Amino acid sequence: MSRPLVSVLLPVRDAGPHLDACFASLERQTLSDFEVVAVDDGSSDGSSDRLDSWASARPWLRVLHQRPAGLVSSLNRGLAACRGPLVARMDADDICHPRRLELQTALLAAHPEVGVVSCLVRHYPRAALGEGAVRYEAWLNGLRSHEQMARERFVESPLAHPSATVRRDMLVAAGGYRDCGWPEDYDLWLRLFEEGVRFAKVERPLHFWREHGARLTRRDARYSTDAFLRCKARHLALGPLSGGRPAVVWGAGRTGRSLARLLLDGGAEITAFIDIDPRKIGGVARGRPVLAPAALPGVLAGDAVVLAAVASRGARGLIRSRLVELGLAEGEGFWCVA
Repeated sequence: MSRPLVSVLLPVRDAGPHLDACFASLERQTLSDFEVVAVDDGSSDGSSDRLDSWASARPWLRVLHQRPAGLVSSLNRGLAACRGPLVARMDADDICHPRRLELQTALLAAHPEVGVVSCLVRHYPRAALGEGAVRYEAWLNGLRSHEQMARERFVESPLAHPSATVRRDMLVAAGGYRDCGWPEDYDLWLRLFEEGVRFAKVERPLHFWREHGARLTRRDARYSTDAFLRCKARHLALGPLSGGRPAVVWGAGRTGRSLARLLLDGGAEITAFIDIDPRKIGGVARGRPVLAPAALPGVLAGDAVVLAAVASRGARGLIRSRLVELGLAEGEGFWCVA
Protein backbone atom coordinates (compact mmCIF):
# COMPACT_ATOMS: atom_id res chain seq x y z
CA MET A 1 0.00 0.00 0.00
CA SER A 2 1.17 3.53 -0.77
CA ARG A 3 1.92 5.81 2.15
CA PRO A 4 -1.16 7.91 3.00
CA LEU A 5 -1.01 11.62 3.75
CA VAL A 6 -2.93 11.25 7.01
CA SER A 7 -3.17 8.47 9.58
CA VAL A 8 -6.24 8.75 11.81
CA LEU A 9 -5.28 7.39 15.24
CA LEU A 10 -8.38 5.87 16.85
CA PRO A 11 -8.21 4.07 20.23
CA VAL A 12 -11.27 1.93 20.99
CA ARG A 13 -12.53 0.50 24.26
CA ASP A 14 -16.15 -0.68 24.49
CA ALA A 15 -17.42 1.91 22.00
CA GLY A 16 -19.87 -0.41 20.23
CA PRO A 17 -22.95 1.88 20.19
CA HIS A 18 -20.99 4.72 18.57
CA LEU A 19 -18.59 3.03 16.14
CA ASP A 20 -20.86 3.07 13.09
CA ALA A 21 -21.48 6.83 13.37
CA CYS A 22 -17.78 7.48 13.91
CA PHE A 23 -16.67 5.45 10.89
CA ALA A 24 -19.46 6.81 8.71
CA SER A 25 -18.18 10.32 9.38
CA LEU A 26 -14.67 9.25 8.39
CA GLU A 27 -15.94 7.51 5.27
CA ARG A 28 -17.53 10.79 4.16
CA GLN A 29 -14.24 12.73 4.27
CA THR A 30 -13.59 14.87 1.20
CA LEU A 31 -9.88 14.06 1.55
CA SER A 32 -9.42 10.49 0.39
CA ASP A 33 -5.69 10.12 1.07
CA PHE A 34 -5.93 8.73 4.60
CA GLU A 35 -5.87 5.55 6.64
CA VAL A 36 -7.46 4.76 9.99
CA VAL A 37 -5.41 2.89 12.57
CA ALA A 38 -7.86 1.59 15.17
CA VAL A 39 -6.46 0.02 18.34
CA ASP A 40 -8.92 -2.19 20.18
CA ASP A 41 -7.91 -2.17 23.83
CA GLY A 42 -9.51 -5.43 24.91
CA SER A 43 -13.13 -4.42 24.31
CA SER A 44 -15.76 -6.75 25.77
CA ASP A 45 -18.92 -5.26 24.22
CA GLY A 46 -18.56 -6.51 20.66
CA SER A 47 -16.49 -3.55 19.46
CA SER A 48 -13.72 -5.90 18.36
CA ASP A 49 -15.98 -7.81 15.97
CA ARG A 50 -17.53 -4.59 14.71
CA LEU A 51 -14.09 -3.17 13.93
CA ASP A 52 -13.11 -6.30 12.01
CA SER A 53 -16.38 -6.17 10.09
CA TRP A 54 -15.73 -2.60 9.00
CA ALA A 55 -12.12 -3.38 8.11
CA SER A 56 -13.04 -6.40 5.99
CA ALA A 57 -14.62 -4.18 3.36
CA ARG A 58 -12.52 -1.04 3.71
CA PRO A 59 -8.81 -1.08 2.86
CA TRP A 60 -8.31 2.29 4.55
CA LEU A 61 -9.02 0.75 7.97
CA ARG A 62 -6.44 -1.28 9.89
CA VAL A 63 -7.32 -2.81 13.25
CA LEU A 64 -4.83 -3.72 15.97
CA HIS A 65 -6.06 -5.88 18.85
CA GLN A 66 -4.50 -5.98 22.30
CA ARG A 67 -5.33 -7.09 25.82
CA PRO A 68 -6.62 -4.24 28.01
CA ALA A 69 -3.61 -1.96 28.60
CA GLY A 70 -5.10 1.53 28.83
CA LEU A 71 -5.41 4.58 26.63
CA VAL A 72 -1.74 5.64 26.62
CA SER A 73 -0.63 2.17 25.57
CA SER A 74 -3.23 2.17 22.78
CA LEU A 75 -2.16 5.59 21.56
CA ASN A 76 1.53 4.73 21.47
CA ARG A 77 0.93 1.38 19.77
CA GLY A 78 -1.27 3.04 17.19
CA LEU A 79 1.21 5.87 16.68
CA ALA A 80 3.95 3.34 15.92
CA ALA A 81 1.72 1.82 13.22
CA CYS A 82 0.71 5.13 11.63
CA ARG A 83 2.32 5.47 8.18
CA GLY A 84 1.28 9.01 7.27
CA PRO A 85 3.39 12.11 7.93
CA LEU A 86 0.31 13.62 9.60
CA VAL A 87 -1.55 12.00 12.50
CA ALA A 88 -5.16 13.00 13.12
CA ARG A 89 -6.61 12.01 16.48
CA MET A 90 -10.18 10.79 16.70
CA ASP A 91 -12.24 9.25 19.48
CA ALA A 92 -14.54 6.33 18.76
CA ASP A 93 -17.59 7.99 20.28
CA ASP A 94 -17.27 11.24 18.30
CA ILE A 95 -17.93 12.27 14.72
CA CYS A 96 -16.22 14.74 12.41
CA HIS A 97 -17.25 17.10 9.63
CA PRO A 98 -16.69 15.75 6.08
CA ARG A 99 -14.08 18.46 5.43
CA ARG A 100 -12.13 18.03 8.66
CA LEU A 101 -9.09 16.26 7.17
CA GLU A 102 -9.14 18.37 4.00
CA LEU A 103 -9.09 21.69 5.83
CA GLN A 104 -6.62 20.72 8.52
CA THR A 105 -4.10 19.25 6.07
CA ALA A 106 -4.48 22.31 3.85
CA LEU A 107 -3.62 24.60 6.76
CA LEU A 108 -0.54 22.52 7.61
CA ALA A 109 0.56 22.55 3.97
CA ALA A 110 0.18 26.33 3.76
CA HIS A 111 1.95 26.92 7.09
CA PRO A 112 5.00 24.66 7.49
CA GLU A 113 5.86 26.48 10.71
CA VAL A 114 2.72 25.01 12.36
CA GLY A 115 3.06 21.64 14.06
CA VAL A 116 -0.42 21.12 15.52
CA VAL A 117 -3.74 22.15 14.00
CA SER A 118 -7.12 21.85 15.68
CA CYS A 119 -10.53 23.35 14.90
CA LEU A 120 -13.65 24.62 16.59
CA VAL A 121 -15.64 21.94 18.41
CA ARG A 122 -19.24 21.38 19.37
CA HIS A 123 -20.68 19.15 22.07
CA TYR A 124 -23.76 17.06 21.34
CA PRO A 125 -26.48 16.24 22.15
CA ARG A 126 -27.02 19.73 23.49
CA ALA A 127 -29.75 18.61 25.92
CA ALA A 128 -27.17 16.53 27.81
CA LEU A 129 -24.80 19.42 28.46
CA GLY A 130 -24.23 20.96 31.85
CA GLU A 131 -23.33 24.61 32.35
CA GLY A 132 -19.64 23.77 32.77
CA ALA A 133 -19.45 21.99 29.42
CA VAL A 134 -21.13 24.92 27.66
CA ARG A 135 -18.67 27.39 29.24
CA TYR A 136 -15.68 25.20 28.37
CA GLU A 137 -16.82 24.87 24.76
CA ALA A 138 -17.17 28.66 24.46
CA TRP A 139 -13.75 29.24 26.05
CA LEU A 140 -12.13 26.62 23.85
CA ASN A 141 -13.63 28.05 20.67
CA GLY A 142 -12.55 31.54 21.68
CA LEU A 143 -8.88 30.51 21.57
CA ARG A 144 -8.04 30.57 17.86
CA SER A 145 -4.51 31.88 17.38
CA HIS A 146 -1.26 30.33 18.59
CA GLU A 147 -0.75 33.31 20.89
CA GLN A 148 -4.17 32.91 22.50
CA MET A 149 -3.69 29.18 23.06
CA ALA A 150 -0.17 29.63 24.41
CA ARG A 151 -1.30 32.40 26.76
CA GLU A 152 -4.13 30.32 28.25
CA ARG A 153 -2.44 26.94 28.30
CA PHE A 154 -2.16 26.76 32.08
CA VAL A 155 -5.88 27.49 32.55
CA GLU A 156 -7.05 24.30 30.83
CA SER A 157 -6.28 22.32 27.71
CA PRO A 158 -6.62 24.96 24.94
CA LEU A 159 -7.57 22.42 22.27
CA ALA A 160 -9.54 19.19 22.21
CA HIS A 161 -7.29 16.18 21.70
CA PRO A 162 -9.60 14.29 19.27
CA SER A 163 -9.89 17.43 17.13
CA ALA A 164 -6.15 17.74 16.47
CA THR A 165 -3.90 16.80 13.56
CA VAL A 166 -0.19 16.67 14.36
CA ARG A 167 2.99 16.23 12.34
CA ARG A 168 4.04 12.66 13.09
CA ASP A 169 7.80 13.26 13.23
CA MET A 170 7.30 16.01 15.78
CA LEU A 171 5.03 13.83 17.91
CA VAL A 172 7.52 10.96 17.85
CA ALA A 173 10.45 13.29 18.64
CA ALA A 174 8.53 14.53 21.70
CA GLY A 175 8.36 10.97 23.01
CA GLY A 176 4.76 10.24 22.09
CA TYR A 177 2.28 9.91 24.93
CA ARG A 178 3.21 9.53 28.62
CA ASP A 179 1.31 7.94 31.48
CA CYS A 180 2.08 10.20 34.44
CA GLY A 181 -1.21 9.88 36.31
CA TRP A 182 -2.65 13.01 34.68
CA PRO A 183 -4.22 13.78 31.26
CA GLU A 184 -1.92 12.44 28.56
CA ASP A 185 -3.15 14.97 25.99
CA TYR A 186 -2.72 18.01 28.24
CA ASP A 187 0.76 16.79 29.16
CA LEU A 188 1.60 16.51 25.45
CA TRP A 189 0.35 20.00 24.59
CA LEU A 190 2.30 21.59 27.46
CA ARG A 191 5.48 19.80 26.37
CA LEU A 192 5.03 20.95 22.78
CA PHE A 193 4.32 24.56 23.77
CA GLU A 194 7.46 24.56 25.92
CA GLU A 195 9.45 23.21 22.96
CA GLY A 196 8.28 26.12 20.82
CA VAL A 197 5.89 24.20 18.56
CA ARG A 198 3.32 26.45 16.90
CA PHE A 199 -0.39 25.68 17.11
CA ALA A 200 -3.29 26.77 14.90
CA LYS A 201 -7.02 26.18 14.46
CA VAL A 202 -9.29 25.97 11.47
CA GLU A 203 -11.95 28.47 12.46
CA ARG A 204 -14.87 26.19 11.69
CA PRO A 205 -16.60 23.53 13.82
CA LEU A 206 -15.16 20.31 12.39
CA HIS A 207 -15.25 18.03 15.42
CA PHE A 208 -18.39 16.97 17.28
CA TRP A 209 -17.82 15.79 20.82
CA ARG A 210 -20.39 13.28 22.07
CA GLU A 211 -21.47 13.96 25.65
CA HIS A 212 -22.31 10.87 27.73
CA GLY A 213 -21.69 9.61 31.24
CA ALA A 214 -19.36 6.79 30.19
CA ARG A 215 -16.70 9.09 28.73
CA LEU A 216 -13.25 8.37 30.14
CA THR A 217 -12.87 11.99 31.22
CA ARG A 218 -15.95 11.56 33.42
CA ARG A 219 -14.85 8.41 35.26
CA ASP A 220 -11.04 8.19 35.29
CA ALA A 221 -9.08 9.86 38.10
CA ARG A 222 -6.38 10.90 35.61
CA TYR A 223 -8.79 13.55 34.32
CA SER A 224 -9.86 14.91 37.69
CA THR A 225 -9.34 18.50 38.78
CA ASP A 226 -6.52 17.38 41.07
CA ALA A 227 -4.78 15.52 38.23
CA PHE A 228 -4.95 18.59 35.99
CA LEU A 229 -3.50 20.67 38.82
CA ARG A 230 -0.59 18.26 39.29
CA CYS A 231 0.12 18.41 35.57
CA LYS A 232 0.07 22.22 35.64
CA ALA A 233 2.39 22.38 38.63
CA ARG A 234 4.91 20.10 36.96
CA HIS A 235 4.97 22.11 33.75
CA LEU A 236 4.98 25.47 35.52
CA ALA A 237 8.11 24.31 37.34
CA LEU A 238 9.70 23.26 34.04
CA GLY A 239 8.68 26.42 32.20
CA PRO A 240 7.76 29.79 33.77
CA LEU A 241 9.35 28.94 37.13
CA SER A 242 12.46 27.23 35.78
CA GLY A 243 15.84 28.42 36.96
CA GLY A 244 14.53 29.11 40.46
CA ARG A 245 12.24 31.97 39.42
CA PRO A 246 10.01 32.75 42.44
CA ALA A 247 6.21 32.90 42.29
CA VAL A 248 3.54 35.04 43.89
CA VAL A 249 0.21 33.19 43.96
CA TRP A 250 -2.89 35.35 43.52
CA GLY A 251 -5.57 33.41 45.34
CA ALA A 252 -5.37 31.99 48.87
CA GLY A 253 -8.44 29.83 48.36
CA ARG A 254 -8.52 26.11 47.68
CA THR A 255 -7.12 26.28 44.14
CA GLY A 256 -4.26 28.62 45.03
CA ARG A 257 -3.29 26.72 48.16
CA SER A 258 -3.43 23.36 46.37
CA LEU A 259 -1.28 24.63 43.52
CA ALA A 260 1.18 26.20 45.98
CA ARG A 261 1.51 22.92 47.88
CA LEU A 262 2.33 21.05 44.68
CA LEU A 263 4.84 23.69 43.61
CA LEU A 264 6.53 23.79 47.00
CA ASP A 265 6.70 19.99 47.09
CA GLY A 266 8.43 20.18 43.72
CA GLY A 267 11.05 22.63 44.99
CA ALA A 268 9.59 25.89 43.64
CA GLU A 269 9.92 29.14 45.57
CA ILE A 270 6.76 31.00 46.60
CA THR A 271 7.14 34.38 48.28
CA ALA A 272 3.54 35.39 49.06
CA PHE A 273 -0.18 35.04 48.35
CA ILE A 274 -2.44 37.84 47.14
CA ASP A 275 -6.15 37.85 48.00
CA ILE A 276 -9.08 40.29 48.21
CA ASP A 277 -10.84 38.51 51.10
CA PRO A 278 -10.32 40.65 54.23
CA ARG A 279 -10.61 37.50 56.35
CA LYS A 280 -7.50 36.09 54.69
CA ILE A 281 -5.42 39.25 54.31
CA GLY A 282 -2.83 39.47 57.07
CA GLY A 283 -2.89 35.74 57.62
CA VAL A 284 -0.62 32.96 56.41
CA ALA A 285 -1.11 30.24 53.80
CA ARG A 286 1.43 27.45 53.28
CA GLY A 287 3.76 29.40 55.53
CA ARG A 288 3.66 32.50 53.31
CA PRO A 289 1.98 35.86 54.03
CA VAL A 290 -1.40 36.66 52.49
CA LEU A 291 -1.40 40.25 51.25
CA ALA A 292 -3.86 42.66 49.69
CA PRO A 293 -3.51 43.48 45.95
CA ALA A 294 -2.14 46.93 46.87
CA ALA A 295 0.93 45.19 48.32
CA LEU A 296 1.74 43.38 45.09
CA PRO A 297 4.34 45.86 43.71
CA GLY A 298 6.36 45.41 46.87
CA VAL A 299 6.68 41.63 46.44
CA LEU A 300 7.59 41.66 42.76
CA ALA A 301 11.27 42.29 43.32
CA GLY A 302 13.62 40.61 40.87
CA ASP A 303 12.00 38.31 38.35
CA ALA A 304 9.04 37.02 40.40
CA VAL A 305 6.09 35.81 38.35
CA VAL A 306 2.44 36.09 39.42
CA LEU A 307 0.24 32.99 39.09
CA ALA A 308 -3.45 33.93 39.00
CA ALA A 309 -5.08 30.92 40.66
CA VAL A 310 -8.68 31.93 41.44
CA ALA A 311 -11.22 29.54 39.93
CA SER A 312 -14.41 31.49 40.66
CA ARG A 313 -16.33 32.65 37.61
CA GLY A 314 -15.22 36.02 36.25
CA ALA A 315 -12.16 36.27 38.49
CA ARG A 316 -9.65 35.59 35.73
CA GLY A 317 -10.64 38.64 33.72
CA LEU A 318 -10.60 40.96 36.72
CA ILE A 319 -7.18 39.76 37.90
CA ARG A 320 -5.77 39.95 34.38
CA SER A 321 -6.90 43.58 34.05
CA ARG A 322 -5.35 44.50 37.39
CA LEU A 323 -2.02 42.89 36.52
CA VAL A 324 -1.88 44.55 33.12
CA GLU A 325 -2.53 47.91 34.82
CA LEU A 326 0.55 47.21 36.95
CA GLY A 327 2.58 46.86 33.77
CA LEU A 328 2.96 43.08 33.84
CA ALA A 329 2.94 41.21 30.53
CA GLU A 330 0.89 38.03 30.37
CA GLY A 331 3.05 35.06 29.50
CA GLU A 332 6.09 36.72 31.06
CA GLY A 333 5.28 38.62 34.24
CA PHE A 334 2.12 36.67 35.01
CA TRP A 335 0.15 33.57 34.01
CA CYS A 336 -3.49 32.67 34.53
CA VAL A 337 -3.57 29.14 35.92
CA ALA A 338 -7.27 28.71 36.84
